[in-house]
Amino acid sequence: MALGLRDGAASRAVYLAFCSFVFVFLVAPILVIVPLSFNAEPYFTFTEGMLRLDPDAWSLRWYEALVDDVRWSRALVNSLGIGVAAALLATVLGTVAALGLSSPAMPLRRLVTGILISPMVIPVIIAAAGMFFFYSDLRLTQSHFGLILAHAALGTPFVVITVTATLSGFDRNLVRASQSLGAGPLTTFRRVQLPLIAPGVLSGALFAFAASFDEVVIVLFMGGLNQRTIPRQMWSGIREEISPTILAAATFLIAFALLFLFAVERLRSRTR
Repeated sequence: MALGLRDGAASRAVYLAFCSFVFVFLVAPILVIVPLSFNAEPYFTFTEGMLRLDPDAWSLRWYEALVDDVRWSRALVNSLGIGVAAALLATVLGTVAALGLSSPAMPLRRLVTGILISPMVIPVIIAAAGMFFFYSDLRLTQSHFGLILAHAALGTPFVVITVTATLSGFDRNLVRASQSLGAGPLTTFRRVQLPLIAPGVLSGALFAFAASFDEVVIVLFMGGLNQRTIPRQMWSGIREEISPTILAAATFLIAFALLFLFAVERLRSRTR
C-alpha cells in the first residue's frame, strides 16, 4: 500500500514537473515582453537597474509614446473597425453555411466542408497573393472594404467549425415541432435554433475577430497607408524604427488575447 502511494506521488510529481516545463517553454517567451515594455531605456534587454528593481529604471514612457503617436492610434482604429466588420460578415456567412452543412439532405457535405475550411489549411501568403490579384481586378486593393472581405474569408472557417460543432448536438425534432406549428424557416431559426446555438456562434465570431485582428500578411499585400493595422504598424516599426513602443503594443495584444481566451472559455462552459 505504502509503495503504491509513493509511486503515485512520484508519478504525479513527474507529471506536474513536465507540465510546468511545457508551460514555461510556451509562455515565458511571450510574458518576458511585458516587463521589457516598462524599460526606461530604449533597449530590448533588461538593464542592470531593472534587475536591481531600481524605480528609475522603470518607466511608462513607451506607453505614453504609444498613446501620443497618431500612427498607432490610427492603426488601432483600423484594426478594430476592420476586425468587427470582418467578424460580423464571417459570422453571417459561416452560420448560414453551417446550417446547410448540418442538414442531412445536403449533398457532398464532406467536399463542401473541405472547401469552406481550406483558408485555414492554405498558407496565408498564398491566399494573400491570390486575393491581391483577384481584388486588383475589382479595384478593391488599398481599401477598407477589400480588407474586410479578405479578413472575412479567413475568419469564416472558424465560424463554420464552431457552429457545426454546436449543431452536432442539436435536436432536430425541435425544428420539426416548430414547422408543425406553422413557423417558417426564418422564424424557426430566430426563435428555436439561434438561442440554442448562440454560444457557438459567439465563439466563432470571437475567433473570426481574433484572426482579423492578428493578421499582417493580407494587410501587407492589400493595404495602403490608410489601412495600416496594429500588426502592420508593428511590422513597420521593426523594419523602419526599432523602438520599445512595439513592446508596449505587444503587451496590449497579450492582454487582449487573455481576455479573448477568458471569453471563449466562458462560452464553451455555457455550451457544455
